[in-house]
Amino acid sequence: MVPRRSSPQVMWLSGWLWLLACLPGLVLGLAGGGACRLLAKPVSGSVYRAGDVVIGGLFPIHVEAPEPELEFRSQRSNTNCTIFNQRAYRWLQTMIFAVEEVNRNPSLLPGLRLGYLASDSCLAEGTTLGAALGMVTGQEDSISGTDCGTTPEVPVIIGDARSSASIVVAQTLGVFTLPMVSYFASCACLSDSRKYPSFFRTVPSDAFQARAMAWLLSRLGWTWVGLLSGDDDYGKYGVQMLLQELRGSGVCVSYSEVIPKVHSQSRISLVVDTIQRSSATVVVVFASSQDAQFLLKEVVRQNITDKQWIATEGWVTFTRLSVPQNLPSLAGTIGFALRRAPIPGLGDFLTQLKPDGPSPHHDPFLRELWEELFGCSLEAGQGTARLCSGSEVIVEGESMYADVSQLRATYNVYKAVYAIAHALHGMLACPPGDLCPNLQHLQPKDIVQYLRGVNFTTHVGDPVNFDQNGDPPASYDIINWHVTPQGGVEFSTVGHFVSSDGSGGQFHLEIERVMWGAGSGRKVPVSVCSTPCPPGTWKAAQKGRPICCFDCLPCSEGEVSRETGSVECSRCPERFWSSPDHTECIPQQVDFLSLSDSMGIVLSVISVVGATLTAATLITFICHRHTPLVRANNSELSFLLLLSLKLCFLCALAFIGQPRPWSCMLRHTLFGISFVLCLSCLLSRTVVVLVAFRSTLPGENLMRYLGPNQQRLGISLCTLVQVLICVLWLSLAPPRPTERGIRGDQGPKILLECAVGSVVGFSLVLGYIGLLASLCLLLAFLARKLPDNFNEAKLITFSMLIFCAVWVVFIPAYVSSPGKYTVAVEIFAILASSYGLLACIFAPKCYIILLRPERNTKKQMMAK
Repeated sequence: MVPRRSSPQVMWLSGWLWLLACLPGLVLGLAGGGACRLLAKPVSGSVYRAGDVVIGGLFPIHVEAPEPELEFRSQRSNTNCTIFNQRAYRWLQTMIFAVEEVNRNPSLLPGLRLGYLASDSCLAEGTTLGAALGMVTGQEDSISGTDCGTTPEVPVIIGDARSSASIVVAQTLGVFTLPMVSYFASCACLSDSRKYPSFFRTVPSDAFQARAMAWLLSRLGWTWVGLLSGDDDYGKYGVQMLLQELRGSGVCVSYSEVIPKVHSQSRISLVVDTIQRSSATVVVVFASSQDAQFLLKEVVRQNITDKQWIATEGWVTFTRLSVPQNLPSLAGTIGFALRRAPIPGLGDFLTQLKPDGPSPHHDPFLRELWEELFGCSLEAGQGTARLCSGSEVIVEGESMYADVSQLRATYNVYKAVYAIAHALHGMLACPPGDLCPNLQHLQPKDIVQYLRGVNFTTHVGDPVNFDQNGDPPASYDIINWHVTPQGGVEFSTVGHFVSSDGSGGQFHLEIERVMWGAGSGRKVPVSVCSTPCPPGTWKAAQKGRPICCFDCLPCSEGEVSRETGSVECSRCPERFWSSPDHTECIPQQVDFLSLSDSMGIVLSVISVVGATLTAATLITFICHRHTPLVRANNSELSFLLLLSLKLCFLCALAFIGQPRPWSCMLRHTLFGISFVLCLSCLLSRTVVVLVAFRSTLPGENLMRYLGPNQQRLGISLCTLVQVLICVLWLSLAPPRPTERGIRGDQGPKILLECAVGSVVGFSLVLGYIGLLASLCLLLAFLARKLPDNFNEAKLITFSMLIFCAVWVVFIPAYVSSPGKYTVAVEIFAILASSYGLLACIFAPKCYIILLRPERNTKKQMMAK
């Protein structure tokens, strides 16, 4: 059963009732007055030894205080605290050890002997305040003359262990500037010199621990964590400081729960259920050892083994938690502990105590320690426990009390005694003639003044001084729970955090030595709300959730993200595009019909073959220019037509290759002029044939108007019109190279093409070609049935039909073709129409000239 605790509100009220009861005597005592007020003994026991200056000490020797008597109608018969705390009793003995060590040191406080008065605070605000007030006003029931009993007043107090109790005492005694030096109250709220002007401590402020913990979470990539805090000032202010340090660090909090101070099983079960449901692997517990023990007991009971626990200095080295039965859940715990330092001679001092041995002081707690250590009773007739002999031996390291392997808070008690001793030594060393304090009537404000100037180094080289807020330099060990082969726990130091100059601190973590929890072994556990977005994606926040919870969305086309966890994608530079996985910007593929392209090669071969066939035909006609077939078809026009056809074939080559300013102008003008020249020759021949066979009237001689000169003139005039159109086009708005982005199979491409410049000029060029082709087709169609053995008009008709059909089909194909295929369609149309003209007009003639020479006679030509 967990002992029931009084609520903080009840304890606070009880403390202030103590203050009201003691206030008159407190004021007179601190003012040096001779009058005394009767004050009842506090509920806690005390250990006293006289001295020239008596140092007070507050230690939670018990962790369960009795219920306070709020009616004050009768004196309670049983006001003892319960549940003995061996660790706190070791702190008390350390204070005694340090005081006696100072008294034996001839160079420190010569001629002045320290005494002590240590009381049990019972880990409650009310009893802590009562004990403190009893120290400074006197504790005896009787009155002797003008003195308040035999116990001297205490001008300085070491304590308390808890932040909440220290706040109560500091607020109360701070009004009278009575100094306190705490060894374990680490709440950052106590670093306020205006509220607590006489408060000092040898334990670092939790502000440094929060800073170190925020660094640890960020360093290990834990962006999704749970927070648990004790229901006191230590836990609340600690979590508050941690949340401030985590701002802007990228670490988010999955949940923040408070460990109930009243240890209710149902309430703690709800807290543990929250831990288990959360996806956060890392859990930070900012609580005292008692609160952490209450929480983790339920964690172990529910067998939660998949969490990485982060501990504060309040419980990271608490041996009652590191027992073997807790290791399945708590192994691998990592946290911050106060700096550990050995205290020579302390182990022997702790083990030499005897319940019946000689003692210079009365210790009401020693009997209780003895009975708990050895499981016996020092008095006969108390239950069934065996009777202690009193000769039992305390062995160093076999109990929490005698364990000197982890002297952390104990070391702070030791430093607190020496800090007070050095402050008093500074008073003794005050030069004569200066405004020196009167040690015979020592005032607390004088101790406060000299405590602010304390600056010394301990036997392990640890500097001790206080800043303007009464805080010491920060120094932490990073502790990791290692499971030993025997099944126990070793508190292994795996790093350090030191901040001695008010800076952010120096961190060092040997991550390779850490044994992690959550079953991770040597591998750092992962604790994130969302897996970091891989390169090529960006983080999109989830609505209504912390920034650590996000979705990974792929970058848009043309954008990339090169790092893991990118919050946005960056746009690629001009002429670059994103790779398929959106991780790199790669140069955009330049797309044009090149000579290295397979399609460009095929079209080039077809063009060259066409030009070669045309040249061969021309050579054939030249070689047989005196034959009737060649002469009958106007050899001069045939030669000119073949030359123009050759230009038509060769102009297709101008469309292949990267567009240049000169090539863009050349390809369209060469195409337009060569085809007009070709069509002009065909038109001239068609007109000659038509007129020759249609001249039926007697004496009508129309052929005299269609002689060679007239034909040359007609062809020149027709071609000149196209030349003028091209000149105007090139002068006003010539074709030019342009770039256009298109989407290909492998992503976007840059299409290099020739823009027509002036659409009107381009339309006139094509329109004029279409006009000549249509006129030629019409005239050839009219002359298709003329009585001739070898009808030239019929061949021209077929060629014009092919020509027109190709260019009619070309228009929709040209518009719908993507990229370089647009140019390929245009080349194909040029080559197809050129091959049509060559095949229809000259193939039959070459057949007769080369293969049927017997038909190449005048008789055959005039057969009809």
